[in-house]
Amino acid sequence: MSALAYAWRSLWRNRRRTLITLAAIALSIMLVQAFHNLSVGVYAQMVDDGVRAGSGHLAVYRDGYLDGHEEALSFAPGDLAAQVRAIPGVDRALPRLYLPALAQSSHDSRGILLVGVEPAAERAVNPFLKELPADAMLRDLDGRDAVIGRRLLDDLRLAVGRKLVVTAQHRDGTLHSELLRVRGVVTTGIKDVDGSLLMVGIERAALLAGMPGELHELAIVLGRATDEPRIHSALASVVAGRRELQAVSWEEAMPNLANAIKLDYASQKFIFVIILLIVTIGVVNTLLMSVMERLREFGVVLALGSSPARLRGLVLLEALLLGLVAAVAGCMLGALATWYLVEVGIDLKDFLPETLEFGGVVFDPVLRAAWDIAWMARIALYVVGLTLLAALYPAIKAGRITPVEAMRHH
Repeated sequence: MSALAYAWRSLWRNRRRTLITLAAIALSIMLVQAFHNLSVGVYAQMVDDGVRAGSGHLAVYRDGYLDGHEEALSFAPGDLAAQVRAIPGVDRALPRLYLPALAQSSHDSRGILLVGVEPAAERAVNPFLKELPADAMLRDLDGRDAVIGRRLLDDLRLAVGRKLVVTAQHRDGTLHSELLRVRGVVTTGIKDVDGSLLMVGIERAALLAGMPGELHELAIVLGRATDEPRIHSALASVVAGRRELQAVSWEEAMPNLANAIKLDYASQKFIFVIILLIVTIGVVNTLLMSVMERLREFGVVLALGSSPARLRGLVLLEALLLGLVAAVAGCMLGALATWYLVEVGIDLKDFLPETLEFGGVVFDPVLRAAWDIAWMARIALYVVGLTLLAALYPAIKAGRITPVEAMRHH
């Protein structure tokens, strides 16, 4: 009988125990694969929503602006936006101005963040602006239309069509005011944003601050997020001639979102380790019990001239077969679970409040996975290796048996 056939037959001597161990390993692989793919899908969607409503996949700033967001650190783009749009893979390059200001109505006043944008380009990208009716969006770069956050609208007791005064510090140090009219109302679900956002055309914002033709941020949205490393390199080359500018990734521009994702995935890795540790204990138990039940058989094998190394090899071969069968079953279950999570997802609307913020981005209550085939194969191989590692002690135990000791065992 070949070693492979002997190991396979030995593995199924206690069918119930082997099936339980196989099920535990396969289900563990399925859980780890499915939850990893779910995380990949959820994080990707959050990043996509975050960069489109925020700083883009990549962004260009004046050096030092990200440290304190000082409005004095603006820059004149020149033909930079056109050069960036010419890079293959760039979908949009969005110039923006960010100004701390004071909004006043006849009822109240509030500190706000005045954002100057190019209306048409922003509406094509920003998921919150896409929900606005066409007649509720800003019309001109230098018009007096304003899009306001829902909470700020309520705080100032305004309504669509009503006027408000916005006051900001001019570059010359004086305070300048503009009379604006509310044209649209946006609801992001983020309290701080809804309570402070006021959006106007970028030329109107620049006029108010005395920064004609300047901006604080050039947000770059890509057609495919996977192109980010290549385009980041090309962008760095474009701005290389202007030492006062820096090109950054979304992780640097939106550290709250990046850190929240890293922390969440780190906690998941900890859970994955616990699951795999439980699998290891189960494999050790299965193979050790198998060895102890076959002591007399091993004694006979040794008496017939077999070596301890061969016995150790047989135990490891059993572990390898156990791991391979479990890996195949686990990958099939993991693929099935991932398919369901991709096509259907998990709807948490009944378990969550109306909106849930995560890292400065509104959390979509319908969770959907994304395929990560390479990681699925890698975790299956890890589990097979872990099964072999768990078999080392039972294999060593089998190799230390002497024929006399084994024959005395009942």
